[in-house]
Amino acid sequence: MPGRYGGAPPHGENGGTVADTATTGPETGGDALEAVFFDMDGLLVDTERVWFEVETQVMARLGGEWSLEHQEKLVGGSMDRSVAYMLQVSGADVAPETVAAWMDEGMTARLRVGGAAVMPGAPELLVALRAAGVPVGLVTSSLGSIADAVLRSVGRHHFDTIVTADDVTLTKPDPEPYLLAAKRLGVDPARCVVLEDSPNGVAAATAAGCLVVAVPSLLPIDPAPGRLVVSSLTEVTVDRLRALAASRPAA
Repeated sequence: MPGRYGGAPPHGENGGTVADTATTGPETGGDALEAVFFDMDGLLVDTERVWFEVETQVMARLGGEWSLEHQEKLVGGSMDRSVAYMLQVSGADVAPETVAAWMDEGMTARLRVGGAAVMPGAPELLVALRAAGVPVGLVTSSLGSIADAVLRSVGRHHFDTIVTADDVTLTKPDPEPYLLAAKRLGVDPARCVVLEDSPNGVAAATAAGCLVVAVPSLLPIDPAPGRLVVSSLTEVTVDRLRALAASRPAA
């Protein structure tokens, strides 16, 4: 499920399934692009099916039923919002912390056994950004334990900084996660490009002053100034990211 749930900072292994053999042609115009930030759920990895399975089981424990319509309401949301919604729908008298623990346990167990399906184009883009010397961050509203499980498939070594919901006071759509990522890397948010799949994530990136490449998953996202909309990460190259960054006038 796109971007939710904060927890302990990731401590994943440096290994993973992202191939490090992709190459790209010469890149140009690097001065305008200071960093690239990836969302995780729904953008970097396809975890929507896993989220749906876990949410369905948790809702059953709460005595209710789950549907895709319910799932869509939580895209890009936070832990508090998701738990509150599930408790409201079910009417169950269960502590929010208990529901959150059920979700965390269900997700991490599945991801550690089955891994995370990396989105098409993501491995090649990560390798190309590293080869081009562009700093890369992972910015997610998910629990650190869930991010850790995902990074076992993706490879933690691709990221120069990782921000989870437990690193911030407010999660997406608040800009704090992206502002923190930029601060950690010592870069100007206005010269950073964010890759997102949800309206909440796009709102956070825009509020932080970043440029955005949106790859919509469950909910539509419209083009806008400073925002490119594509159907897949396979359409995104380092040159295209640099061109987007260069399109913004210098302050």
